[in-house]
Amino acid sequence: MKRIIGALLFAALVLGFAAPGYAQDRTYRIEVLQIVALAPFQDAYEGFVKELEKNGLVQGKNLTINRTIVDFDLEKAGLWQKVGLLRRIKSEASRIADARPDLAFTIGTPATKYAKDKIISSGIPLVFTGVAFPQSAGCRSLTEGAPGLTGSTVYMNVKDALSIVKLAFPSAGTIGVVHSDDETAMQHTEEIKREAPGMGFSVTAKQVGKNDHLSPAAQELIDKGAEVFIVPLDAYYGMRNNEAWNELDEITRTRKIPAVSFVYHKSPGAILYLGSDYGLVGGLAGQHAAAILKDGSKPESLPILRQEDLNIMADVEKIKKLNIDIPLEILQLAKPVQ
Repeated sequence: MKRIIGALLFAALVLGFAAPGYAQDRTYRIEVLQIVALAPFQDAYEGFVKELEKNGLVQGKNLTINRTIVDFDLEKAGLWQKVGLLRRIKSEASRIADARPDLAFTIGTPATKYAKDKIISSGIPLVFTGVAFPQSAGCRSLTEGAPGLTGSTVYMNVKDALSIVKLAFPSAGTIGVVHSDDETAMQHTEEIKREAPGMGFSVTAKQVGKNDHLSPAAQELIDKGAEVFIVPLDAYYGMRNNEAWNELDEITRTRKIPAVSFVYHKSPGAILYLGSDYGLVGGLAGQHAAAILKDGSKPESLPILRQEDLNIMADVEKIKKLNIDIPLEILQLAKPVQ
């Protein structure tokens, strides 16, 4: 009898460790999809992978990640090029659906918005990051995903950010914003316009083409009274090796008009950077991915996560060169630009 009980216990032990819920006894597969290689997206991806490692999911051991970055020439982003991009995203979504990974991870709004339907309908849980406005990517709200869909957002409370701008430049009354037709940039600019009056600002904005130089538009805004520039979430600024940023840098130096970036990533031109840390937000998506893979959580049961505290980074050297007085309380909170 003891032998029978012992055999049963041994069998139960073996079967238990062979069960799907044990990460150490199986290799999980994740497909990653993003559009364009951007430095903030790389930060988000690395944060995602590091968080998975913290949860015992390690590439080369029990995790395989296949990452696809769809190359897209933003400078030639005409109608037919955009149609071609949409087709490529949908093609990649079909490929992912056929591959049947344990989870799909999308970085940025376009990859999430246009790939989600095919992936989710195939029964593959989808986690996203790098999305500024989750509703635009198909979520129910800023905090609630959708069936099969959850993730983390780089959404920043614009009112809070504008309060920092007001504290930094109390005498400024007019904000200038140069932006492209990028969907996120336009949404971000509209939110700035909506919240600015309540913070004592008026906003003058100018939309430019992705091939346009920034300088003429910026000069036009200066002529209309712009006293501080705000840079929204806009891929335009990173094109042609930061051409727009470099032109803005020249303007800030020659006209002594400060620029504040609402993207928390060091670029030439700004003296203050406000926003979400892409690496940290990518890590939040990693938390959800681990919960789905290891615990069997349903994406729709997991709230969309975001960084609650506003990050501040200050270019102290540039502040000194421009002879601008930034309140000590901001500099004490800010991380210096490296």
